[in-house]
Amino acid sequence: MSDYQGIKTFVRDYFDAMEKATPETVGDVLKAYTADDYQWRGVYPFREQQGAEMVAEKFWKPLKKSLTRMQRRQDIFIAGNNELGGEQWVMSMGNFMGLFDADWLGISCTGKMVNLRYAEFNCVENGKIQQTGIFIDIIGLMAQAGAYPLPPSTGVYFNYPGPRDHNGLLFDDVPEAEGEVTLALVNQMIDDLSALNESGAMDCPQEELERTWSKDMIWYGPAGIGASYTIPRYQQQHQLPFRNHLGDKKFKGHVCRFAEGNFACFFGWPNLSNTPLGGWLGLPGGKVNAEMQVVDVYYRKDNKLSENWVLIDIPYWLKQQGLDVLDRTRKILNPNQ
Repeated sequence: MSDYQGIKTFVRDYFDAMEKATPETVGDVLKAYTADDYQWRGVYPFREQQGAEMVAEKFWKPLKKSLTRMQRRQDIFIAGNNELGGEQWVMSMGNFMGLFDADWLGISCTGKMVNLRYAEFNCVENGKIQQTGIFIDIIGLMAQAGAYPLPPSTGVYFNYPGPRDHNGLLFDDVPEAEGEVTLALVNQMIDDLSALNESGAMDCPQEELERTWSKDMIWYGPAGIGASYTIPRYQQQHQLPFRNHLGDKKFKGHVCRFAEGNFACFFGWPNLSNTPLGGWLGLPGGKVNAEMQVVDVYYRKDNKLSENWVLIDIPYWLKQQGLDVLDRTRKILNPNQ
């Protein structure tokens, strides 16, 4: 059996304390649970922050003021050793649910319930959180607030469910061999896609995906792209638009990658870079090669990848192209903020 009970309990205690914290006390909670040289990575416009005080001021205080009575509603909770660096990480994925009671990032509040998709990675060493990577789907929140900033998506965006088998909360440790099988399958899939990218091919045979993916796969993509079901629809609604409309794709690596049981996850900073050729997200092309930060969370069913939850920092990718969707939305829909 793997033994991650110590860090799992620590992170769950941290989550409970953060949920109970007010905007005024959230900084104290962060200081209690994080290291002095705490490193935090987040989506645009937050990016990289150092130390509990800056993280509280830039991210948590404004978010808690805007999404009142906010709950963390987890769908997947796993821990593992980072196969890239050896340190231990805990990953939580789900939704921050709250009442959108105050404007945030130029998005006008609705006074209604919203779900903000998230995936949060915490590296725990010496009894403290040393690093955090937190990805949220801001465009998904904009869609719920009636301020969706992009053309219609190829897939469909909605409040995504957790695993079909409702088995994603691994509060207890599981046999280590199960995670090894899952991670090996994910790494095979990564190698297959990397080889495809290096070949320069814009297409991808369905048989290539069937090596590692279930035919009934579900791909839960970020708002702006949306979700797809089955390999043919995934290829039609995400993979081929991505491959055909983005050129010069280069894999940059991951910060951490690990698995526990039937679940695996990773994030990069950045994962890859690419250049828009025109058409992706329904937008024109350009000559700007841009970095892309991505989270992937996988569920293995038997010997194939069955479900995949993905977050991409699309606002940051667009910012590098010269389009700040947050600033543009604020100026048009909330000019007095």
